[in-house]
Amino acid sequence: MSKYKWSFANVGGVTRVRIKSAEDVRHLGELDKKMWTVLSCPVNGLEISSDSLRLMDQDGDGQLRLKEVVATADWLCATLRDPQSLFEQSDVIKIENIADEGIRVISDKLQKDGKVALADVQAAIDAIAIETPEMPAAPFEADVIAAYKAKSPEYAAYFEQEKLQKLGLASIPEDAPKPGMTEKKFIEMGDQISKWESEVESIKSKVESEMAAAKAEFEPLRKLLLLHRDFYRLLRNFVTLEDFYDNDEKTVASFLAGTLILDQRACKLCIRVNDLAKHDSQAPLSGMYLLYCNCENKKTGKKLQIVAAMTQGEIKNLSVGKNGIFYDNNGLDYDATVFKIIENPISLRQAFWNPYRKMAKWVEDKINKSAAEKDAKTFDDMTAKVATAADPNAEKKSAFDIAKFAGIFAAIGMALGMIGTALVKVGEGMKDLPWWQYLIIFVCILLIISGPSMIMAWMKLRRRNLAPVLNANGWAINADSIISVPFGLKLTEQVRFPFTKNPAKKNPAGKIFLVILLLIILGLGGFGIYKYITKEEVTAEEVMEATEAEANPAVSLENAEVSEIEEGAE
Repeated sequence: MSKYKWSFANVGGVTRVRIKSAEDVRHLGELDKKMWTVLSCPVNGLEISSDSLRLMDQDGDGQLRLKEVVATADWLCATLRDPQSLFEQSDVIKIENIADEGIRVISDKLQKDGKVALADVQAAIDAIAIETPEMPAAPFEADVIAAYKAKSPEYAAYFEQEKLQKLGLASIPEDAPKPGMTEKKFIEMGDQISKWESEVESIKSKVESEMAAAKAEFEPLRKLLLLHRDFYRLLRNFVTLEDFYDNDEKTVASFLAGTLILDQRACKLCIRVNDLAKHDSQAPLSGMYLLYCNCENKKTGKKLQIVAAMTQGEIKNLSVGKNGIFYDNNGLDYDATVFKIIENPISLRQAFWNPYRKMAKWVEDKINKSAAEKDAKTFDDMTAKVATAADPNAEKKSAFDIAKFAGIFAAIGMALGMIGTALVKVGEGMKDLPWWQYLIIFVCILLIISGPSMIMAWMKLRRRNLAPVLNANGWAINADSIISVPFGLKLTEQVRFPFTKNPAKKNPAGKIFLVILLLIILGLGGFGIYKYITKEEVTAEEVMEATEAEANPAVSLENAEVSEIEEGAE
């Protein structure tokens, strides 16, 4: 168990270790493996320099693992006098901060004002020129050598056939190419060309070897400068995922590929898709609304697949086939087309209206279906009349079919009648309530309808997790990466128009308020009409009783006496 005292912080709703000092880097190997947020990640497809990542990937398998990160930290701490400079993320180092003598000697040759920069090292590497010895002259003209190498297999086959023909074992086809030279001359020509090519290849190999050796002299310094710039950024994306949760818009997490502009929104949580099959099984576990897009830059021909998380707004205009624009972190734009959607709640507002949208969709489908059935029935009736003219028995058959469906219509009518009766009884029980209680009942009805949808959405929104998406991309995520509702609002920017009197640009909140107000008015109006009708019915009964009393006084007197007897009994 490490005795080193680590500092901790809540990052993204999870307690994580903070790497904030040179001592933290020195003791990185002592950090409990269970406390790392990431255990491994791919070398390619990240926003950190691939050159830096390959330098850390010691076994060259394309996957950067925890032990390789620790080994890099140990090398940097041994090479630098003060590893605190790693937190500057700079590709310039003071010469006095370099502890390794060999690297320091090379740095002195390139230093400016006591500092050495990656750009100067790269310029020195590019400027390396090895004097190339004079190449031996070619034995033949270039076109002759090219023709010989192209025809060599055919000529060799011809001479072989010629030998067999002399032995009486074969004959040379008339269309076979004739070299125009003896076999001896052909062989001598081949030997000369082969010898010349071998000498040229040997000289080139020697030059390349000397060039590599000259460049190798600068490689340790280049490695130091690259890692001095990129290692702390890797730690922020490997140990803690701090770059992802950082409020600074200039800070970009290593796995974020760019921004997708779609449906008047900017989705910042866009990740390259490395293996679509793994996403099919892992990504739905994230609880996020995910859009998979094919992206292509027509000018460069560059193509890629991304997955974008939509974390606020509506979903009514989102569908497979919808087009947008994707901008990578270098500003290059791509035509983006949605080819797959994983649906999950985006917001509580969307969840509130979801039951009503489904109901509206159901009604729309029923209307369309009914219209289609009526259209089909009209066509059937027309064809039936034609058939009846040809076959008198067809009319009887049609009548039988209508009778069969009459029972179905009667059943539907009974069901509607029962529902209506139930609503009337409910209304009778509520007719004496004050008006404000109707409002409470109406709100309760809304909550009964939308409540379950909102509760489920709330539970899913609380559990939105980026880890399954990264896991599908080859990362080994060791801790949750929660995307809360407030944080989700930052990951997807929605269009905000300035105040305007243009009726085409109304406030969505105002629309929602008007819809709710309209529903309340309709509800209260319905109750008012019901009470009015009920009151009219009672008044009609009283009028009938009064009329009977005038027509038959004896009956009225008898009813009065019965009423007095009942009161006395009470």
